[in-house]
Amino acid sequence: MAHVLGQNQYGKAENRIVRVRRDSARHEIKDLNVSVSLSGAFEDVHLTGSNANCLPTDTAKNTVYAFAKKYGIDSAEAFGILLARHFVDATERGVVHRARIRIEEYAWDRIIHRAGTASGSTGSEEAGHSFVRRGQEVRTAEIGYDGDHLQVISGLKDLIVLNSTDSEFWGYLKDGYTTLQEAYDRILATQVTARWRYGHTGRADEAAPPWDRCYAQVKRHLLEGFADTYSYSLQQTLHAMGSRVLDHSPEVDEIRLELPNKHHFLVDLEPFGLKNDNEVYYAADRMYGLIEGTVHREGVVPVIPVV
Repeated sequence: MAHVLGQNQYGKAENRIVRVRRDSARHEIKDLNVSVSLSGAFEDVHLTGSNANCLPTDTAKNTVYAFAKKYGIDSAEAFGILLARHFVDATERGVVHRARIRIEEYAWDRIIHRAGTASGSTGSEEAGHSFVRRGQEVRTAEIGYDGDHLQVISGLKDLIVLNSTDSEFWGYLKDGYTTLQEAYDRILATQVTARWRYGHTGRADEAAPPWDRCYAQVKRHLLEGFADTYSYSLQQTLHAMGSRVLDHSPEVDEIRLELPNKHHFLVDLEPFGLKNDNEVYYAADRMYGLIEGTVHREGVVPVIPVV
């Protein structure tokens, strides 16, 4: 029976890079995890063992670090675009047909400390070279480029949010195995994973969006969409969050959300002679309901893959 080589790619995954900008006493840092994946004319690499068309993964790693030095890192998206274009357009004989760059960014805040003054009093001072890791949220970016078309999917993960009220869940389908009690005032908590695709195609006559500002704007509207929605289900909240992003971010064509329901169960305190009036909960980390969905503009074909 004949065998056929199907879809394939290779690259260098999880290149951890910290770029420090030291052109003033107030340093700037970018902390990234960059993964490179290449697709193209790699049949011989698999079928005959010829490496003539194989760009070593070590070269991909070196390129990530060299480009960080040569060009700096303005944003995850801009850096990913730079790398993707290089691997497709500059590789010898054009053997690379498509590059996919995935980036996670870890944000840092400056440490604010108390500093003495000439008069002996103290005041708050921002450290120019000391940082503290910001929360659990991780910024992500995925860039695809095939020589003609550019696709930019930004995102975030591990953004944990909670509403202590304004959430209900009742009136659902029931069968012989349903034991869940209807809830008319519950905690709603989730750990947001979001990915959104920009309409930007990378044409020469098309200005790139302000990536950092767009990221901050999308995150803000995700949070406001969660906080402002009186929820009858996490599915309803997902749609409200996605819709709010599209309403306020014209650069974004679609957004996909993954929202695990971080269940909080009321603890039975009656054995201790105590009444639990929606005050004490057991926070379960597993198992959990997983709500997923895409919201896109009318007439736009969604392309963000399910992972």
